[in-house]
Order: sequence, then structure tokens, then C-alpha cells
Amino acid sequence: MTYPEKFTGISLAAVAASTLMAMPVAASAQEEGERGNNTIVVTAQFREQSLQDTPIAITAISGDDLASRSQSDVSQIAGQAPGVNLQPGSGAFGPSLAVSIRGVGQYDYNPAVEPGVGIYVDDVYYPSLTGAVFDLLDLDRVEILRGPQGTLSGRNSIGGALKLYSKRPTGSNTGMISGTYGSRNRMDLRGNFDFGLAEDLSVRISGSAKRQDGFIDVLDFGCVNPQGSANNPTTGGIPARTASDSCLIDRDGDVNYQAVRGQLRYNPSDAVDLMLSADYVSDSRRPSPAVLRSTTPLTPAQLARVQGAYTGINWDDRFICGPYCNYATGFAPADPAHGFQFDTTRDLITRYRGFGISLLGEFDLADNLQLTSISGYRDFSSQFSSDTDLSPLVLNNAYNDLNVSFYSQELRLGGSLANDRVFWTLGGFYSQQDTDFPYVADLRTSGLQFASLGEVVNAKSLAFFAQASWELLDGLTLNAGVRRTDESKDYQFSRRYIDGTPGVPRVGGLDGLVGSYQEVRWDYRANIQYEISPEIMVYGQYSTGYKGGGINPRPFFTTQVTSFNAESLKAWELGLKSDLFGVLRLNASAYFNDYSDIQLVLNSCPNFTPGGALAPCAMTANAGDAEVLGFEVETQIEPVAGWNVEATLSYLDFDYTSLNSAVSGVTLDDVAPFTSKWKYSLGTSYEHEFANGSTLTPRLDLSYQSEFWADSGNTVGAYVDSYTLLNGRLTWTNGEGDLDLSVAVTNITDEYYFVGAFDNSPSGFSLGQPGRPREWSVSATKRF
Repeated sequence: MTYPEKFTGISLAAVAASTLMAMPVAASAQEEGERGNNTIVVTAQFREQSLQDTPIAITAISGDDLASRSQSDVSQIAGQAPGVNLQPGSGAFGPSLAVSIRGVGQYDYNPAVEPGVGIYVDDVYYPSLTGAVFDLLDLDRVEILRGPQGTLSGRNSIGGALKLYSKRPTGSNTGMISGTYGSRNRMDLRGNFDFGLAEDLSVRISGSAKRQDGFIDVLDFGCVNPQGSANNPTTGGIPARTASDSCLIDRDGDVNYQAVRGQLRYNPSDAVDLMLSADYVSDSRRPSPAVLRSTTPLTPAQLARVQGAYTGINWDDRFICGPYCNYATGFAPADPAHGFQFDTTRDLITRYRGFGISLLGEFDLADNLQLTSISGYRDFSSQFSSDTDLSPLVLNNAYNDLNVSFYSQELRLGGSLANDRVFWTLGGFYSQQDTDFPYVADLRTSGLQFASLGEVVNAKSLAFFAQASWELLDGLTLNAGVRRTDESKDYQFSRRYIDGTPGVPRVGGLDGLVGSYQEVRWDYRANIQYEISPEIMVYGQYSTGYKGGGINPRPFFTTQVTSFNAESLKAWELGLKSDLFGVLRLNASAYFNDYSDIQLVLNSCPNFTPGGALAPCAMTANAGDAEVLGFEVETQIEPVAGWNVEATLSYLDFDYTSLNSAVSGVTLDDVAPFTSKWKYSLGTSYEHEFANGSTLTPRLDLSYQSEFWADSGNTVGAYVDSYTLLNGRLTWTNGEGDLDLSVAVTNITDEYYFVGAFDNSPSGFSLGQPGRPREWSVSATKRF
């Protein structure tokens, strides 16, 4: 079957799935009559539109809906977003987020590579996956735009865009405070207050603090196994590093997060609206939760390097601790061959500190002419160390210190013509990112131990864009856009001894080298929508997007200091948006993507050491092309007053069509990392009102995600099995509507599952990242 035929089949499948999901409510809808659907206003096309009038596949979630689902950070919203995968990064990648939409995304936090999904906070671009596990603090809504947004969102929105919008100050003199207590000493406190300083000047202050003990026990191997272990073939053992009877060193997977945001709004008239925002985030915790899943034999030379002071101790499965524990001591005794010692015992922790400030200006220059200015500055740093092999031996340890400053400026001039039958926008965008990245790498299985005194990365982007919507006939609208982007990036490498002196064996030649990348991109969008009736709209679209290129961030030889180009996507999409019978909202889309110059991390490279041994490799390169087909369905039903049902379904078929001849370790049968073929969710709630006006609302949410791989080569150690999660919440609200009391349970069935994996089998191990076990919480919210 050809892909056009498959696309037609996928489109029909989407319609069929939509029909099946709608069928159960048709009878009750006709009997009960109209009850109405919630209206969510989005700004995906540079102007305010109803979600149902916007011809883009969008999942829009209100802030109240996020709270009702017990969701507190951005990684959790993927459960009800079809085709979307959001997973916390592995310990080696620090406090980062792996983001993928429709099989397109990125999981590498390194500043040399770009996100594949554009992330925005109040329309200000966020340039990194580090720190992107945002708290859902005082939000008006979240918009997830699926498919390439190259002309609308622009930079690196090849897979789509994730946009968070804060509630704006209104001077209402109202506020809220909420407290939560739950499993493992969970304590959350959040609140906001909106007040007026003058008739046209208002302020909103929001804050959040979250703490919770971890769920992965970090045990002292020498304490648990005083003589090494029962199956230890040697006569020696690994000495204990703690005198604790429980052998417990600490717990990973803990929470220690604080955030505060202030907004000052000046709104003297309908023609002028200025908002100055500032925020600060602090996240300080243990490494991301991980367990050792498998070990692979080491060569005698590798074993000698990783044993350190523990001479005679073999590397094998004795270091696999269990489903919720590991042996990550963070201690690396000196390697006799190199005299290198690395000790993170006192600092095996992950830190993130971020500060941002933005200024939004909206000006009505004339009745049908508006100017919008969006200025943003963000400065953040992250220090994270990892005992990646999770054992007392020294296979793979690292310390990272990432420091980023980012400035962006966007201007838009827009208006309407011909009695609002034409809406147009012209604009420009500029950003500059400066990164300083010192780190220490102790990769003893590869015989590589070096320090970077600070790898300097500078990146710039300049874009111009135009967007127009023209209602050709009543109900028939043509939407079109174009964007030109000019990007450049420089990466200066540093390779030294731990004391700062040059000449590190094997990689010393990289010290001071600079790699460069520069590229000009054009993106286009052509979209036609037709309103069959006030309740039903269909659309067809062709659009393009790109993910910026860069420089290979992990070279081991001078010949690996290479640039890679942008990857690009051409997408065809058909969509339906409908509100039927007054009780049913049904949206569906089917798409076909032509995906080119895909950026993959290659684990085998054609470069060799002077001694003839195969060189280590973790090189990002343009590896090949693929075709992607899929469909998505979202529905919201209100069969009777107070009872709501929401459901989503998505299917994705990813097929490589070609791979470059130099690519090794990836086959045409593989799929892109973090790509699930099937996802679905089902949520239901019922609000029962008592005679005194108080209400009791039970809610259940079920979500399923099929298997995926966390690396490019779909290796066994990077496999993440499918999982199903069930969450529940019961909320009582008083008659005045100003007090909520809630009880919630997440992962009700206590399913053991993984949210990510890391396969480093060539170095002797593979890891898994367990999801959170069953947890309960009680909350109280007071509004005033």
C-alpha cells in the first residue's frame, strides 16, 4: 500500500474512531437538549479565537481542569494530550524534560542541540529542555499545538508547541491559598493574590512550594553485603560507607521545589495594555529516580579501570538492587593508571536556579491596527552530578554546571480589513543565547577522564514572518503564512586535566577547538477551513517546520567536531471540529508527515584511535528520512447536567524511508525515540449538588501509553514497556464556593512502570526510570 493510500485510510479511521466515540451519547443528547460546552479562547494564530474556530490540532486545558486532575507539573499533562510524550529526563541529563509530539522531539538537554517542540511561557520562548518541568503555577490555560508550527510559533516548533499562559492581574482584590499533605511527607503550599494599586494599575503575586521524600532507596552496598555478596567469586568485599542499621544512604525521587512570580499590569485604556512579569524558580533535590536493569561483561582492561580501590571485585548482576532501590554511592576511588579521583559523595544532588523577566505591550494604534511587543530575558544555572552506573564501582560518573542567559524580542503588527473578513500579521523575532558549560567526565570503561573548564556556546536567531486569514466566502476561510529564519551557533570545546592543566590523553587535541553552524530556513503554511454549520468546521492544511542544527557536543577526536544541519518536516493534515447536540464536543485530525534530515545520536562512528581501537561515539548527526502517519481524536461529553466525560485517542505509524550510509546502530525498522504508537485517555467526573448549595465531585482519570524506546537504535536496554495509570479525586466545595476539600490517589493500581531508560551496554549497564508508585494526598483550598 502506498503512503497516499495509507493516509486516506488513516483519515477514514479517524472519522470512524470519532463516530464510535460519539455514538454512546447521541440518544441522550437529543432527549436532553442543549447544555453548552465550555469556550476556551486560544491565540495560536496571533489573535484571540475560540478553540473550535481555530483550524489547528490543539489540546487546550484550563487551569481549573489541571487542578481537578491532580496535575502539578507540566510532564503530567501528556496523559490527556493525544500524540504527546512528556517525560522527565534521566539522572545523567539533570532536571530536564524529554518532549515529543507526533514522533518529533528531543531528549538531549545539551545546549548544542535544539528542542524539537517549541516551549513558551506567556509567549516568551524558553530555549532549553533543562528546567522545562515547569510547575503549573497560577495558569489560565495550557495550549499544546500538534504538528509543525514553523510559520506561527517559529523557532524549533517542528513537532508542535507547548504554551503556558498565566492568569493576568485584574485588580480584583481576590486570592487563593492551598495546602496539600500526602504520601512520604508530601507538603505543598501554593497561593496567589490579585490586587489593585490604582484604577489602572494592578498586581498579581503567585507562589508555590513543594516537598516530598523520595521513593527510590539508595543503599550502601558494603553495608547490605558485608563480604561483597554470597555469589561473589572473590575473597574480598566492598567496605561499608555508613554505620546505619538500615544501610540507607538517602532516597532519590524526592521533591524540593519553590517558585514565585509577580506581575505588574498597566491598563489605562482599551488601547494600551502593559504587563511586566518576573519569576524565580529553585529546584534542589537528589538525582532523578533510577534503577540498574542489566549489566554486561567488561573486558579485563575495562574491569581494571572501574574497580579502582576495589581490586578483584567483578562487575555483574549483584549490583542490581531491586525495583525501587540502587547502590549509587557517588564515590569514585582513584584509577591507578591515571591518578584520577572523583568524589560526589557530598554533592550527589541536582540543582536548578532560574530567573526570568518579560515585558508584554499591546497597543491599539487605530481601530483595526494593533502592535504587540514581547521582550524576554532569562538566566538560569543547573548543577547536577551523577553516579550513572548506580554502583560502588566506577563505570560512569559526571558533574555538570550549566549556565545559560537568553534574550528574545518579538514584534507583531496586525489588523483587519474588509469588515473583519481579512486578518493579517507581520512580525519579527530575535534571540541570543549564551552558555557556559563546565563539567567533569569520568568514563572509565572508555578510558576517558577529563574536565571542561567551560564550554562556551553562543547562538543567535533572526526571523521575519507574515500570517493572514481571508474569509473568501461566508464560512470559507483561507489561512496562509511564511517565515524566514537565519540562525547561527558557535561551540568552543574544553578538554583538560581535573587540575586545569592541558594535555589530557586521547581528547587533549580538542581543547580550544571551535565548531560553527549557520543556516537560513524558509517555512510555509497554507490552510483552508470551511464552516459547514455554526457547530461543525473542517479544515485541510499543508505546513512546514524545522529544528535548528548545531555542532556535535560530544566529540572524542578532532574529526568528530562536525556540524549538523536542521531537520525539516512537511506535513499534510485534515481536521474536524464540532459541537453537536449541545452536549458533545468532537475534534479529530489525520496527518501525513515527510520528515527529512532527522537528527539522531549515533553510537558508532568511523573514527579510530591512533592505537587502532574503536573510538567511543555519541555523535549527533543528520541520519536519514522518515514518513509518519497518524490520527488523533478528542471528545468531551455531558450526557446529563453535572456529568462530564472526556476521552482522547491517538495512533502513530513511524517508518524510516532511508538512512545515510555512515549511520550505524540504527535500522529502517526502528522508530524515533519517545514515540508511542497508541495512546488513549478517559476521564469522568460528576458534580452532585446538595440542598445547601455545597457540591461533591468524584473524578476518575485513566490513561494508556504503548511502548517506546528512549534511544535512536531501539536497543533492548532503552525499551520502555506500555503502561496504564488510573488516578482518582474526590472534592467537596462549600455552598459559597470559596472552600474546597479534596482527597486524591494517583496510580491507584500501584502499577510498576518506567517513564524512561538509558542504555549504555557498551560501558556495561542499562538503567530504567521508575514512575511514581501509588500515592495519596489531602488538600484544602480557600479563596478570598
